[in-house]
Amino acid sequence: MTADTLFSNIREKQSFLCVGLDPDLAKFPESMLETDDPVYEFNKKIIDSTQEFAVAYKPNIAFYESLGSSGWWSLEKTVEYIRKRYPEVFLIADAKRGDIGNTSKRYAAAFFDNFGFDAITVAPWMGEDSVRPFLDYDGKWTILLALTSNSGAADFQLAREAGTDMYFFEKVLSEAAAWGSPDNLMFVAGATQPEMFRKIREIVPDHFLLVPGVGAQGGSLSEVAAHGMNDRCGLLVNSSRAIIHADESDEFDTVAGQKARALQNEMAALLSGRNLI
Repeated sequence: MTADTLFSNIREKQSFLCVGLDPDLAKFPESMLETDDPVYEFNKKIIDSTQEFAVAYKPNIAFYESLGSSGWWSLEKTVEYIRKRYPEVFLIADAKRGDIGNTSKRYAAAFFDNFGFDAITVAPWMGEDSVRPFLDYDGKWTILLALTSNSGAADFQLAREAGTDMYFFEKVLSEAAAWGSPDNLMFVAGATQPEMFRKIREIVPDHFLLVPGVGAQGGSLSEVAAHGMNDRCGLLVNSSRAIIHADESDEFDTVAGQKARALQNEMAALLSGRNLI
């Protein structure tokens, strides 16, 4: 999927919402636990109830691999379901992979060739040779961690490079931007750090940003849009628990749809305010 196609989908749905498919069995209603594949059946209901309002889905791989082989099978069926029913959706593997080049090639093949994801999150800390195998896939996207939404981001990402005023995350952005282009490289920028979005946009004005932290982590959608939106929107804002586990009854999918619609309505207003729809 190209950046132009992604922006076209954003305009059509008047939304830049990414729904995180991070299923927690402890929060499932009993009716789901009685099915043959609770994770897959749960995901299907979430997808069907939110697809009208979302341009992307992002399964966090840990929620599947922690279940062993059955979890991988649930993930594969989930991807196939989205591809068959909603082929226009942008599909992100939140895997945070990154290793020496030969190993990264295998990770890239696993998620791009085998599963058919559009994008994968990657840790950049081992340098360009560890990221290059992902970027070498035509028509696929690499989403590099830059400034994350967790409190521990301050440990390294907000450290100053010796002898400069540059944060470490700024160095990551500056160096990595040259590895790809706005058509195959995105960056993770946490919604809990909205004051940093101006710095991010000074370095990567044209790249899409994947923004976690809106919802359960307390990030502000309006602040993210004010500082991070560009002339092609340039944002995919993710919400996971605040949508998929907003309700733990048999009506969980209905409530999820309502939560997604509310975010989409807010996003439509923000897009309209920038004359992007």
